[in-house]
Amino acid sequence: MEKKTVRDIDVSSKRVLVRVDLNVPLAEDTGEILDDIRIKAIVPTISYLIEKKARVILCSHLGRPNGKVVESLRMAPIAERLSEIIHKPVATTRDCIGAQVEKAVANLKDGEMLLLENLRFYAEEEKNDPNFCKSLAKLADVYVNDAFGTAHRAHASTEGIAKYLPAVAGFLMEKEISTMGKALSNPARPFATIVGGAKISDKIGVLDFILEKVNILLIGGGMVATFLKATNYEVGKSSVENDRLDLAQKLIDKAKVKDVKLLLPIDVVVADKSADAKSKTVSIDKVPADWFIMDIGHKTIELFESELKKCRTIIWNGPMGVFEYPKFSRGTASIAKTLAGVKATTIIGGGSTAEAVEEMGLADKMTHVSTGGGASLEFLEGKVLPGVAALQDKK
Repeated sequence: MEKKTVRDIDVSSKRVLVRVDLNVPLAEDTGEILDDIRIKAIVPTISYLIEKKARVILCSHLGRPNGKVVESLRMAPIAERLSEIIHKPVATTRDCIGAQVEKAVANLKDGEMLLLENLRFYAEEEKNDPNFCKSLAKLADVYVNDAFGTAHRAHASTEGIAKYLPAVAGFLMEKEISTMGKALSNPARPFATIVGGAKISDKIGVLDFILEKVNILLIGGGMVATFLKATNYEVGKSSVENDRLDLAQKLIDKAKVKDVKLLLPIDVVVADKSADAKSKTVSIDKVPADWFIMDIGHKTIELFESELKKCRTIIWNGPMGVFEYPKFSRGTASIAKTLAGVKATTIIGGGSTAEAVEEMGLADKMTHVSTGGGASLEFLEGKVLPGVAALQDKK
């Protein structure tokens, strides 16, 4: 169901509370913002509201203060960075509810904006406490959710508040749910999904749901060891989810029934220990007993690339290996470069996959890079996200 957006309501001179995702990574020693992608992602919605003379009240969480005030997790430095990006002043408050905040909001003029203090300084935020919801709602006439990254959480500022204010989507939220929604409901075919990451257990929902949708499923990452073990290959000292071996085989069998081409690696990069390890590439039937699988091999990369070049829709969630170490990043990097060059709709499913693509400077070559790790994962599992469900439907 399509959701109403800021285009569908009158925001002129209205107090508009915008839930954004400004949970950016900070340097432990200095508090410096290490990555401002999420800050830049909300600019289209903010710019539109300012242009329409709304009184913009931004709210977000930052880090995990667990319901207590943590000085290093205050929002003021985020406001400064946003101000630099948008070239407009961004006022801040030292709280997110209460009389002083209400006064600051009352002093806002048309086209001005304010960033509230960290929502998670209150335990009531994550508990979706009705009184906290009402205190937030008291600040505004309209609620806009532009925080897809938290849409899978039924918190006060993402779900509860929508019971008390007209609730619509911002442009980032709209792009996230429409791009991924179309890919799942009406993809241009052939449709491929690449799933990586450490464990099958983390991706069971995605694997099971996506097998109903795709033509091709490519498997990489640490979970490869469990799939290979399920098909009677030895995987050395690689981590195997022994309680998921039957599941891996069922997924392989389901792919055959659904006529989905499920591709596992045909060769892998193995190492005898960690980052400074000896490493080599071997076929999957020659993994040494005391070694670990760390990445997909060059023959697998060629196989995956040849299949992906045939596709018109591609979703990728999860790295192909331990990409944090340069020695084991080739698989992930090669898939990223392939997707950057194909003539297809390419969707990167957030989290570490998005991080890898951004580090390589290829984000702008993709159709869409999701800002939500957990949220995009649950979306790809076919789950209803509370923060999306709470918004008004267009019809």
